Amino acid sequence: MSEPQEPRPPGPRAPAERTAGPSRAFLEKVTYIAAPGTIALGLLYYFGSTYTEAYYATFGVPTADLQLSVQAYLVRSPGAIFFPLWFLLCCGLVTLLALGWAGRWLARSGHRDRRGTVASWLLAAGLSLVLSGFPVFFWEDRLPRLPRGWLREFAPCLAVALGATLAFAAVQLRLGDGPDGQRARDRDRQNRTADRLWLAAGALLLGVLTMSLFFGMARYVDAAGRTDARNYAWDGYVSSPRVVLYSRVPVVHHAPGIRFKDLGPAKGPYRYQYTGFRLFAKAAARLYLVSYLPRQQERTLVVLPDDGTVRIELRA
Repeated sequence: MSEPQEPRPPGPRAPAERTAGPSRAFLEKVTYIAAPGTIALGLLYYFGSTYTEAYYATFGVPTADLQLSVQAYLVRSPGAIFFPLWFLLCCGLVTLLALGWAGRWLARSGHRDRRGTVASWLLAAGLSLVLSGFPVFFWEDRLPRLPRGWLREFAPCLAVALGATLAFAAVQLRLGDGPDGQRARDRDRQNRTADRLWLAAGALLLGVLTMSLFFGMARYVDAAGRTDARNYAWDGYVSSPRVVLYSRVPVVHHAPGIRFKDLGPAKGPYRYQYTGFRLFAKAAARLYLVSYLPRQQERTLVVLPDDGTVRIELRA
């Protein structure tokens, strides 16, 4: 009768069987969450700063002089990108549904022969739109100008985005499965190499689509900032507080609708009174004042040093 063998001590686990520690698992979860959040915050900051710079540049105010915080840029971003973001999301949804329906229709047995023809037409149309829109990005001043307005601002980038979408759909049709579900297993090495090239082309088209949409969003945000500034001036700066300005010396300005009164030496050093101003912005050492008269074609900005020469009273 054989003697019972002693059980062997358990050996070290294989690398695939080792479980990650709690700290490593936590770091992986944080990485999955923080990376998209960082990209989103970066985009919000970029669009917010673009909108703010365009807004204040319309009045000639440098944003560096205002020393705005990061939170101020982030607050302005959602309102600036709300409309174009929803527009692009709706257009993307409609495009994906249409291309998905077309792909399912072409995947049927009766329409399989048309798949290559449709893919070729989509690829040709998409590349034509991309190549026709790209020169406007780099040589916009040398090409015949489009009509002024929103068409001139966004037609080139939208054409490139649409062309990249159509070309990417052609790549998907080229690489799509047939009705029998057999794809690359029965192909030779040359065809598999061609598939890898098609995949690389699809990745490049996604990059072109992303950059064109980013470029279009940046142009929209810049135009929105300038348009909002002009509308704000046309309405008479209604949300800016009214200001009564007192000065030690007479203030020379060209703002319309400002009333002047000399209070006399009995009223102290700040004897010169000006009413009709609104406080547009305040920097560390400057005051930016505007006239609150509405319907003004010209945006006259009065810049005064905040050094004790003048003082202001804010009124509702």
